[in-house]
Amino acid sequence: MYNLSIHILSFVLKIFALFNLKIKKGVEGRRQTFKILNESLSSKDKIIWFHCASLGEYEQGLPVFEAIRKQYTSHKIVLTFFSPSGYEIRKNTPIADVVTYLPLDTKTNAKHFLNIVNPEFTVFVKYDIWPNILNELKRRQGRAILVSALFRQNHSYFKWYGSHLKKALQAFEHFFVQNEDSKQLLKSIHITNVTVSGDTRYDRVSNQLVQQNDLDYISAFKQDSLCIVIGSSWPEDEAIILPYINKKASEQLKFIIAPHNVNKTQIENITKKLTVKAVLFSELEHKSVTDASVFILDTIGVLTKTYSYADIAYVGGAMGTTGLHNILEPAVFGVPIIIGQHHSKFPEAKAMIENEGVLSVKNKENLEKELESLVNSSEKRIRLGTKNADFIKKNKGAVNQIMDYIRI
Repeated sequence: MYNLSIHILSFVLKIFALFNLKIKKGVEGRRQTFKILNESLSSKDKIIWFHCASLGEYEQGLPVFEAIRKQYTSHKIVLTFFSPSGYEIRKNTPIADVVTYLPLDTKTNAKHFLNIVNPEFTVFVKYDIWPNILNELKRRQGRAILVSALFRQNHSYFKWYGSHLKKALQAFEHFFVQNEDSKQLLKSIHITNVTVSGDTRYDRVSNQLVQQNDLDYISAFKQDSLCIVIGSSWPEDEAIILPYINKKASEQLKFIIAPHNVNKTQIENITKKLTVKAVLFSELEHKSVTDASVFILDTIGVLTKTYSYADIAYVGGAMGTTGLHNILEPAVFGVPIIIGQHHSKFPEAKAMIENEGVLSVKNKENLEKELESLVNSSEKRIRLGTKNADFIKKNKGAVNQIMDYIRI
């Protein structure tokens, strides 16, 4: 049934590619995978293989990738993505010698892929599990680990119908999981080679503190005002926060909006609803930011640095059902954070709410109340922000545990 579904998926993706640009990029990119690998690798190469589903998993695994790259300099690194949103943004990353799409998980593709790559060691991130590839890797006695793994009771591995996926987990010689719940779930299916190492994202965001985070145009925009950064917003987030911006934006209180989608339609939907002066990143060449009270980042790749300018952060995704975005990025800078109410699948959100550095809101009125309390109290901003920064410091260290295990 699984193998049949993969072949059906291949057919369906080709049809959808006619109408969807993202899917089209994935379909076309996968056609080039074996060609790229054959041209880039030889049988003499010693290879380490990293796999990520998408950009989020890449960012999660990056501190591990960097440590491996630094320690094993004589190896070539192959990095694969399943999603175009990861591949298209990181296809030129210096962390790898070769970056490709992972081929669809048919038995034939699995054998072909591993014949070419033949990895000496493999690192998968979180839970992007592909049974045919992993079973073939195990059959060849290949070494593999899963890092920053996060399991929930409703995952197929723990259901009566999940035997095929459960078997694929046996390809990993060790699991580095984010929490004790994940360890206990694996134990329930008789997997005990598990270490609770935490989330490598804490190490990733901690590294940001030693980076150069200055952005001249953000400095020129903010000046001496209080600044609220709305990061990775979706329409559901914007629906509750834009009214507050229209009411409160001024020289003393400024807002930076970084929408998750920076397409023209999304940006226009935001600008049409604003009644205060706003400037887009794309307008910087011919417009000044100094007299605007709203700055819209219709670009990608600068949000992490932008958080260093925030006095308060609102992180999007949890007001709707698209999924909460990374709250660790503003937290590392000691910023108080507000999120939406749908965050149950994100253990860091639960922990940071309990730690009293993150506030969860349900609606427009709730949001306005929490924002007002933070805007009007520097003591509260400092208190919540300090709790968040301390939480990051307390939870980093997963990379050291993983690297202590790895011997290639």
